[in-house]
Amino acid sequence: MLLPVNNLQSLGRLSFRQSYKRGLIIFTVLTVLTYVLLWLTWFAPDHVDLFEENRVYDPFLEPSTNLNVNLSKWERRQDEVRRAFKHAYSGYMEYAFPADELLAMSGGNSSKFNGWGVTLIDSMDTMWMMGLKNEFNDAVRVVASQNFTTNPEYFVPFFETVIRYLGGLLSAYSLSGEPILLARADDLGTILLPVFDTPSGFPAYSVNVHNKLTGMGWMGLATLFSEAASCQLEFKYLAKLTGRKEYHKTVDRIMEQLYTAKPENGLFPTRWSRLGEPLDRQYTVGASSDSGYEYLLKQYLLSGDTKALTQYLESINGIIERLLYVTPTRELLYIASMNHQTVTHDFEHLACFLPGLLALGAHTIPDDYLPAKVRERHKWAAEGLAYTCYIAYADQKSGLGPDKLGMNQGTRWVEKLAVWEDGGRISVPPGLKEEGPLKNRKERDYALHSWGSYFLRPETVESIYYMWKTTGEEKWRERGYEIFVALERHARTQYGYTSVAHVDMDPVRPLDDMPR
Repeated sequence: MLLPVNNLQSLGRLSFRQSYKRGLIIFTVLTVLTYVLLWLTWFAPDHVDLFEENRVYDPFLEPSTNLNVNLSKWERRQDEVRRAFKHAYSGYMEYAFPADELLAMSGGNSSKFNGWGVTLIDSMDTMWMMGLKNEFNDAVRVVASQNFTTNPEYFVPFFETVIRYLGGLLSAYSLSGEPILLARADDLGTILLPVFDTPSGFPAYSVNVHNKLTGMGWMGLATLFSEAASCQLEFKYLAKLTGRKEYHKTVDRIMEQLYTAKPENGLFPTRWSRLGEPLDRQYTVGASSDSGYEYLLKQYLLSGDTKALTQYLESINGIIERLLYVTPTRELLYIASMNHQTVTHDFEHLACFLPGLLALGAHTIPDDYLPAKVRERHKWAAEGLAYTCYIAYADQKSGLGPDKLGMNQGTRWVEKLAVWEDGGRISVPPGLKEEGPLKNRKERDYALHSWGSYFLRPETVESIYYMWKTTGEEKWRERGYEIFVALERHARTQYGYTSVAHVDMDPVRPLDDMPR
């Protein structure tokens, strides 16, 4: 989640998923492969008709002038990634369709997300960009026959359905202009509207498509910040395309309540009541909050919404001031979490979307909103965090990254920056050192949680992609390909790609399980 852009992982490719974030084995790896492919070449979409009169420019239509590309090498690698995608998708179609997902070790299938063939729908934009028109057209025919029915007792989970199905349909429509995709997106939007029938308009966890009753999730009546905010792009874009104002009005009501809450330091608590009131003082950029922050900037990029941009800048300032730390020895920049005033020095893979978001914002936000000194700081944070996310892969024997790191407690980044600036800015800023991988676990400045499992999450490759596109530095492109090679070596199976445990071992232990 999302986005990916799970997720809504790139406005440049008009994807309405984010990175998000509780992915499935096959379509999360398809997302990873999409970003790797986008490093290798840039597909300019044929259909980019967003909010014409207010739309902010596409940040990647004019690439950085620093690009120095060996086309033959990257064209070869591009083909490797396309073949990897076809392996994953053909395995799903042969062994799992019409179920939601492939069990990549056993060749079995699972349907945790409504049983509507989520892998197919969530992969359509990737097919289009890779030029796989036969596969895309076959998928369109499947969507045309979709009526979004379930058994009478089943409740459709709102968050996952929005970011995967609704986002997938809108992304594919945006690229292709196929009318049936918009028609099905409109059908699904109508089905989901009852979740907003709460005192505050904050969405319920799920809805029964037969009787329109809503259901509770694992937190009872509470709504996560990520759930409340990560429907904005999908429903507002759907409103634009269909002319149905209720879509826009319904979700914008949520944003108005979030603005009215005036969160301290711009940091939003993770849990909210159906009255629209905070239920805790837990602050994180990882699970439960991640895509909520992501959608603030992307609402602005989609429609020119300056209220969302203002909140994005306030929130990013709070994150930089309160949650960014630097480890004591390697000076790795990382994102902590906070409960009241107690800081937890764990760095989640889910939080690795943030460097990409910072890079995107620094590349697109006008000077009137982002002064030069603040823009510089955002770029530094993006670079330092992206390197830590990458090095968490490169340090491991498998080359794959763990789901969570327990960081050696460090110093707040802003404090280190102040000392560095007062000292004359000698050498690189704190948190931006790049001394390379370490295989000695005792020297890494962090420990792996649990088994050090890799769940095919896309956030790190997403951010590396953004770093490549915004800086033009070849090292980021190479790092993305490096992760792809590790994925091929350790996660590829007869049927597709699988999650693995023990990333700091070679060989790893494959898991016939869904990413969490």
